[in-house]
Amino acid sequence: MRSTITERGQTVVPAEIRRQFHLSPSDRLEWVVDSQGIRVVPVRANPIAAFRGQGKGGSTQRLLQDRKEELVGE
Repeated sequence: MRSTITERGQTVVPAEIRRQFHLSPSDRLEWVVDSQGIRVVPVRANPIAAFRGQGKGGSTQRLLQDRKEELVGE
């Protein structure tokens, strides 16, 4: 499956992927860069459960920091 990146840096998640992973408009995605390339990981309501085993690149710490900043901004 493919999608195009717009001039504003936006792209569309293909419908088949949204259905398979039960993604909705309010869901967030974590972009992880590693030696293999780029991985896109859905962020669930419980970030610890969603990233269990994925934190080798610091994704969990970044996600928790983002959540903390969001709470401060509310």
